[in-house]
Amino acid sequence: MFRIPMRGRRAALLLFPLLAPTLALAQPAAPQVALPETVVTGTREAEPRAETPSAISAIRPETIREVRPAHPSELLNRLPGVTVQQTNGEGSLVGIRNPIGTSPLYLYLQDNVPVQAAGFFNHNALYLMNLPQAGGIEVTRGPGTALQGNDAIGGVINVLTPAPTTGPYAMAEVEYGSHNWVRALASASNTYGAFGLRGDVNITHTDGWRSRTAYDRQAVNLRSDIELAGDSILRTTLSLNNIDQQMGANSYVNGQDFIRNPRQNNTPFAYRKVEALFATMSWERSFEHGLLTITPFIRSNRMDLLPSYQLNNDPVRFVQQYNSVGALLRYRHDLDFWRTRLIAGVDLDLSPGSYVEDRLNVSRTSSVPPLNYAYTNGRRLYDFDVTYKQVSPYLQVQTSPVERLRLVAGLRFDAMSFDYHNNLGSGSFASGLTGNSATFFRPGNTTRNYQHASPSLGGTWEFAPDLAGFLSYKQSFRTPEASQLFRQGANLDTVHLRAITANTIEGGFRSIYPGPFTWEAVAYHTTKHNDILGFTANGTLPTQTNNGVTRHIGLEAAAAYALTSQLRLSGAVGYANHTYVTWVNSSSQNLSGKTMAAAPHVTASAVLSYSPAWLPNTTASIEWQKVGSYWLNDGNTAQYNGHDLVNIRAETQIMPGVRVFGRIMNALNTRWATNASLSGTTPQYAPGMPLNLYGGISVSF
Repeated sequence: MFRIPMRGRRAALLLFPLLAPTLALAQPAAPQVALPETVVTGTREAEPRAETPSAISAIRPETIREVRPAHPSELLNRLPGVTVQQTNGEGSLVGIRNPIGTSPLYLYLQDNVPVQAAGFFNHNALYLMNLPQAGGIEVTRGPGTALQGNDAIGGVINVLTPAPTTGPYAMAEVEYGSHNWVRALASASNTYGAFGLRGDVNITHTDGWRSRTAYDRQAVNLRSDIELAGDSILRTTLSLNNIDQQMGANSYVNGQDFIRNPRQNNTPFAYRKVEALFATMSWERSFEHGLLTITPFIRSNRMDLLPSYQLNNDPVRFVQQYNSVGALLRYRHDLDFWRTRLIAGVDLDLSPGSYVEDRLNVSRTSSVPPLNYAYTNGRRLYDFDVTYKQVSPYLQVQTSPVERLRLVAGLRFDAMSFDYHNNLGSGSFASGLTGNSATFFRPGNTTRNYQHASPSLGGTWEFAPDLAGFLSYKQSFRTPEASQLFRQGANLDTVHLRAITANTIEGGFRSIYPGPFTWEAVAYHTTKHNDILGFTANGTLPTQTNNGVTRHIGLEAAAAYALTSQLRLSGAVGYANHTYVTWVNSSSQNLSGKTMAAAPHVTASAVLSYSPAWLPNTTASIEWQKVGSYWLNDGNTAQYNGHDLVNIRAETQIMPGVRVFGRIMNALNTRWATNASLSGTTPQYAPGMPLNLYGGISVSF
């Protein structure tokens, strides 16, 4: 299944000329390579990583520039225990301490502000941020702190915008690649006295490697930093994103087509169109012993979606949109006593939105590849308005009763509500599925309220000048989404779903200071209660319940080592076991004790980078990424064998301010799947990209 064609072997041979000179020319040295010394995600301002009782990985801006990611997975899969798989364009399936999937278990931030309202979660939130031009990315593996709430169960991804430069700066970059991939990036920045301004533009197009899977994106980011009188700073950011993509890149094929015809797209008319605006204005005022931060924000998000994943059993087209206004209010006060720090604040969010869904009547006009489909619009199934409200006060205390010990305790209280209004008749109605008499339901007007208190406790200990350890307990949660509550479908009840809660214990060790060798190792244990699952009793319609319990345990490790002044090796590995503790779907199906589907036990990555002394301003790297085998179904009867991918990158400066670069993705032309599952008893696969070539030029001054 995973044969390496001859052209893939030839591509791999390109690596040897890049690395061979190392044996003769590399000289011993001790350059510094480090895990991050400070992070900002836990408290919304920089703090020493050694005193943070959380597993936080950071991707530096220079790494982002070296990788030049076409998709977020090219960056995030380098982190321990993190798995991101590409769907369509920059769409993602994410697995952080959880199976790979679309579940709302992750909180997505830009400069510490949520980019989407919790009640309108979308697993593709990474495309709402301009990662190729980011100023850094921080990933909290596991639950967030008291400063983060709903959805922060599996992880928190915080994308940082780049600050304005102190002097004039401009950059333009053009990249071209396989399947008519074209991307243009441009940046301009300067500081005029106390006023700094930066703008970044990203324009991307690809025809897609599978049939009818084109993708277009336009993104604009603006940021200004103003130093005001009275030790105050005002930071303003504006992000605009427009995405238009065909969705067949994640269309499943059977095992035979997976090998022989992976370019086939069985859902050729599926699409996703997104228009998003996100703006924040953060005012900071410093005091002798404190810092006050007020960050109002607005969001506007519209998604028009004809989902490929529903065409076989529930073909629909829907439009979901919402507008948000909110604010993050935070005050930090420092005490001389035991280096104590108090952080108090409240998060506010008001997000009115709407959801409209229409049935599609789908017909297939050809039974042999290439398959041809047609559809007509059917009846309207759902039309409702829902307003999400959130008020979340929190308090966090950090203190050091002895010099080497740092204790952190926090408590957050989230009060949220969904005010739902149905614009169509409530009750039962025909689903509109051709040849199917299934009954669907619409709930009547209602308001659903959720309250949850989330405690957390942790500590760090400096065992030696370059060794720190941490241990923590955190409780996290998530409410159901608006569509889970009010898009009832064939279920007898969805409105009364409760919040999912998770209890996590984690601990680990890490090096503290930069040096030739840095590392970290973490272990965790999470139990989720009140998980949502469908239950069908004999002779009745299904209903959604909170009767699920799952367990997630794992080990994560990362290290970076400067082998010589020219050669650096870094790597990460994660081992995880995701299990159904209590999971009964029907009178005849009990999955308790089974391993969850799409949950590889092993994920790993390694990067060997070479910066030759004989060719200044040049870098080359070879990267290996592994996703281990996983079950295709919850019954654990069929497996995907996993995959190993090799990527090669190189760039050099040909004159001051001018760099050329290239990369070979999937250099061994491995046949692999971004996602795999079981349809009845038949395995089905979403093929991943074959060997792809990219090259470009960057000019800066």
